Amino acid sequence: MITVNSKLNGLNLFFNKLQKEIGGTLNRTKKEQFLKINNKIANGTIRSISLEDGISVLEFNITSNQDFQINIDAKTGSHVNFVYCSKGKISHSFKNQKNKNTIETFQTSILSNVVSNKNTITLFKGVETNTTIISVNTSSSKGKASEINTAIKNIFIDGKTEDYIYLGSYNLKIAENIKQLRAIKNEGVVKALLTKGVVNLILALEIEQHKKDLNNTEVATSSLTKTEMELIKDLTEYVNNYPDMDHKINVLTRKVGLTAAKVQEGFKLMHGLTVCEYIRSVRLQKSEDLIMNTDLTISEIVYSLGFSSRSYFSKRFKEMYNCSPSNYKKKNKLAVSA
Repeated sequence: MITVNSKLNGLNLFFNKLQKEIGGTLNRTKKEQFLKINNKIANGTIRSISLEDGISVLEFNITSNQDFQINIDAKTGSHVNFVYCSKGKISHSFKNQKNKNTIETFQTSILSNVVSNKNTITLFKGVETNTTIISVNTSSSKGKASEINTAIKNIFIDGKTEDYIYLGSYNLKIAENIKQLRAIKNEGVVKALLTKGVVNLILALEIEQHKKDLNNTEVATSSLTKTEMELIKDLTEYVNNYPDMDHKINVLTRKVGLTAAKVQEGFKLMHGLTVCEYIRSVRLQKSEDLIMNTDLTISEIVYSLGFSSRSYFSKRFKEMYNCSPSNYKKKNKLAVSA
């Protein structure tokens, strides 16, 4: 087993230590660290992003050739970590804790350093792992924490006398948002704003799921296996990529080999929508893009995306965007010419 110990001296030193222990090529900017590894120890990447208000993101997209343990320092009574595996699994333990908790694919988890000052993360040999850790330092070096950080501290640290770990239910929405986070290619202030927005949304989804699990155990329960949830995720991407296809429920079920009930359950779990509602939402979002970025007429857009009629499309478009498609097109043209 390889063990990497970090010190609470910032991400620069942490990544220097990582590179020294496991090799790889390290690139860094003011806000990001990116370590690419391709050797006998591991294959993949490890990335960090530093954001405002004491929030940082640590991403593992890696397959280790042996068990790989990372000890990460944390400030007692301040750090709350939101951990999510989009693929694979990891284990976690606090300092001096013998028992290790395994965080599975798509499982929500929240870890609070109430009394200990160290987290131990273990990546397993031969397991492709896509794990995102959003760390919130709820204290502030300037002595004034943000409203969000104060609220997180109030929920996950204040009033607790021992380290807190919450292993929750499965949430597929978070996987979709993490995919968006990794897909951001913009630079400068646009990248910073998009990154902050997606990270805040992931935090909101984690906290919302935590609240639901505590208040209603039935909401937290799903009959879907991890393999079935992977199939629902694949089906979602298929609908996103081909919104114009005739996505009848029986066609979708045959595509992934699941029953209609399981497909509906998966879409409700992942998107909070039925299959039909989700398909309609994707088509409306695509129609907005076509209105803004092409010279297609409204009628051409309607039928190219599989809507049954222009009147039905206009009604649904106005519900989503509070504006008719034709007025939306006019406003966009005026904005471009201004």
